[in-house]
Amino acid sequence: MIETPRLILRPWREDDKPAFDAIINTPAMMAHFGGVAPRDKIDGLIDRQMEKQAADGHCMWAVETKVDGQLAGICGLRLGGHPDTPVDGVYELGWRIAEKHWGQGIAREAAEASRDWGWANTPADMIAAWTNPDNAPSWGLMIRIGMTRRPELDFRHPLYLDNDDVIGDMIVYAIDRPR
Repeated sequence: MIETPRLILRPWREDDKPAFDAIINTPAMMAHFGGVAPRDKIDGLIDRQMEKQAADGHCMWAVETKVDGQLAGICGLRLGGHPDTPVDGVYELGWRIAEKHWGQGIAREAAEASRDWGWANTPADMIAAWTNPDNAPSWGLMIRIGMTRRPELDFRHPLYLDNDDVIGDMIVYAIDRPR
């Protein structure tokens, strides 16, 4: 699919589910996603990515390292956003890279490759990413890959409309298609 110097971004396979759960469903990884989740919820995330790949030709892909072929996380683009929010219909760039790869530039390498793939393969005029304000590593990466804060696109995540948990407050960064 997409190759970078250290990574391969590819469509998901059914047999990726146990490895993804093992690297992603930890307290540190899930701190900004509502905490450790039941396995079926994590499997459902992969199922939705496989559906997006089949429907749209892209998704938030499996990220594996070239050096050992091990799953390192998830990164890519999806079209959609959330209905009744300012990001509905926007191409979203997202990532979750396993703790053992933090601080190595893996997330940046995968995010830049996904962004560039989006410019080359979609009609997107803008690509956006969002997270909650407490997730400084995530919005810091958004800045490092050329995105700028877009407060007019901020929203409350639909999964958190019924409670006051600050995890549901989404701040949005975006980058416009290069001209």
